[in-house]
Amino acid sequence: MSSTTLSRKRVRQLLSAAGRNRILVVGDVMLDQFVWGSVGRISPEAPVPVVDFERESCMPGGAANVARNLTALQVPTELYGVVGRDHPAGQLKRLLTEHHIGCRGLVASGSRPTSVKTRIVAQTQQVVRIDREARESIDASLTRRLSSVLAEMIPGTAAVIVGDYGKGVVTQPLLEEIKALCRKRGLWLSVDPKPVHHLNLTGLSLITPNRKEAFELARLPDETKHHDPLADANLMRVAERLLTELGPALLLITLGELGMLLCQREKPAFHIPTVAQEVFDVSGAGDTVIATFTLAIAAGASAIEAAILSNHAAGIVVGKVGTATVTLDELLASFKR
Repeated sequence: MSSTTLSRKRVRQLLSAAGRNRILVVGDVMLDQFVWGSVGRISPEAPVPVVDFERESCMPGGAANVARNLTALQVPTELYGVVGRDHPAGQLKRLLTEHHIGCRGLVASGSRPTSVKTRIVAQTQQVVRIDREARESIDASLTRRLSSVLAEMIPGTAAVIVGDYGKGVVTQPLLEEIKALCRKRGLWLSVDPKPVHHLNLTGLSLITPNRKEAFELARLPDETKHHDPLADANLMRVAERLLTELGPALLLITLGELGMLLCQREKPAFHIPTVAQEVFDVSGAGDTVIATFTLAIAAGASAIEAAILSNHAAGIVVGKVGTATVTLDELLASFKR
């Protein structure tokens, strides 16, 4: 298939099938807090803007945002991760319930806080971000508890997504356990990697690094860029190395304004240009990509169909402010025929 378009009828078929498949999401869950306001003056105390508070909102973040992207497209979803025994954990669980996300897989720890990212936003412009979190790896006891609840829900599952945001939940022992569970049942396993973790990422169905992460995973410097990814010798070298060394069934490198590059062994790379009209906020776009790609594959899409669908979803999300999701109607409407 060489076309970069999908028919609306085919998209409707895939989304309908996706709604009959359960997907599990595992990884670093967090609470995204937004403080909204406006700036009209500079502080007399220091050369910083004074934000006049208007409102505050919270959203599920990290792996929880991947789950939110799935349920926004009406895919049954269960979330697995670690939260603290604190107020933000309660807030997060209430939000997850509102978004129809199963949260029986959230393991509470008395030694770690729930990850909270607070963004101060003035006139749609992010002024500063405050992170409250632990980044050390979870211990063997927490890993065992997570693995145990995961194993209970694996039967009847169509695919698993692992979201690593570098907060310590996705450890090598946990990832090996997930790989084994998926391999035993022939399940699709997608991973959004964090190269700083240096995890063994072999034996996966899908890896979705952005350009920077892809170069880091391949241990190569990103010295040049080309407006045509297929003519970007360095990028193609990185893709080849990752396919050879890690051996995923599919490698999807997201390229921001240049769209995305779908790579498979012994097949030519396939470039999907972006469909974004306006870009307001790229935060969470990677979550949308891995969620939409995985649900499409679970619904029977080809790799190229899944890439086109996830590219459309990402194009919609970056036109919204904050960690956002795509609705069924929005996704269908983005296909012209």
